[in-house]
Amino acid sequence: MHVVLVNYTAPLQEIDYALPDHAEWLAKHYECGHFLASGRRTPRTGGVIIARPMSRGKLDAILATDPFAVRHLAQYEVIEFSATRTAPELRALNEAIPR
Repeated sequence: MHVVLVNYTAPLQEIDYALPDHAEWLAKHYECGHFLASGRRTPRTGGVIIARPMSRGKLDAILATDPFAVRHLAQYEVIEFSATRTAPELRALNEAIPR
């Protein structure tokens, strides 16, 4: 799995202008099954995306298509981890449970 920290590099006015396109991009990747959760950081300096397990290359390619990235409004920090303990609702994502 991956935790993606989105860090804004532009003023919030520019972020807000691109937000509808970013929301559409998020919706597309939820539909494809790539993302599990996302939201704004507090304070509003960026966002967080939790992505399903996938290759780092695939995730980087997906992030490169985010309107925030295309417009150079944000940078991304990707933290990869293996989920070995989860709430029951996330059992299917627990990488320690053999399938």
